[in-house]
Amino acid sequence: MTRDFFSHSAEETIELGRQLAGPLQHTRVVLLRGDLGAGKTTLVKGIAEGFGAAEADDVTSPTFTLIHEYHGPDKDIFHIDLYRLEKPGELESLGLEDLMLGERSVLLIEWGEKFPRVLKLSDAEIVIERIGHDERKVRLTIGAS
Repeated sequence: MTRDFFSHSAEETIELGRQLAGPLQHTRVVLLRGDLGAGKTTLVKGIAEGFGAAEADDVTSPTFTLIHEYHGPDKDIFHIDLYRLEKPGELESLGLEDLMLGERSVLLIEWGEKFPRVLKLSDAEIVIERIGHDERKVRLTIGAS
C-alpha cells in the first residue's frame, strides 16, 4: 500500500503523524527518509502522540543520543537516528534486533537506508520530500521490504 500526503506547515506535519499511527499499528520497523531538515523528527512527534507514547513537545531528535524511547499504553516507540553512524559494527552495538523482540515495539529509523541490513528489516517506509519552503510531500509505503 502506498499513499501520498501533503503538509504546508510543521503543525500539519505533526497532525499527519498522528493520523499515520493508525496505518502503522501493525508495523515493526519504519524507515524515515528525507534530506536534513525535511521534517522527519517533526513527523515522529505526531506519530508518537498518535500512539499515546509522548506529547509532541517531548519528542526531540536523537541525532547525538542515537535512540529515544517513548512508552505508550499499547506501543513502545523507538526513534532511532543513524546519521552519525558510518560502519556496520557501529550499527551492531545498537542492538536493533533486541528492540524488535517486544510485541509492543515500533522502530522509527532515520537514515536507515545507509545500511542494507536495516533495509531488510523494514516493513514500512515514509519518504518526506521538500517541495516548497514549508510544503512537504509525504509518501507512506507499507510492505516496503
